Amino acid sequence: MRWIDRLSTGQRVVIVVALGLALGSVASYLTGLGTGTGWYGYAPLSGQLFPPRGIGEPGWLRLIIWLSAISLWALLSLGILRQSPGQATPK
Repeated sequence: MRWIDRLSTGQRVVIVVALGLALGSVASYLTGLGTGTGWYGYAPLSGQLFPPRGIGEPGWLRLIIWLSAISLWALLSLGILRQSPGQATPK
């Protein structure tokens, strides 16, 4: 018997939402690695900003990270939300 079989539907939904938030946080962290944050201009009132260029992962890698996180969340959610064989509703 799996531990997930003992949970109610509401508890399973809470786990799925928490898993989505956790995977979203991890994906956001991974896509933000190497990017500069904070102030990067010469003077705060000069109006001349020199944004950093070429820092961080390329766009295709960020896309792969997000698609992987979403796919993992969908697959794990299917496993968590499916009914156990003993809980099947009669027709």
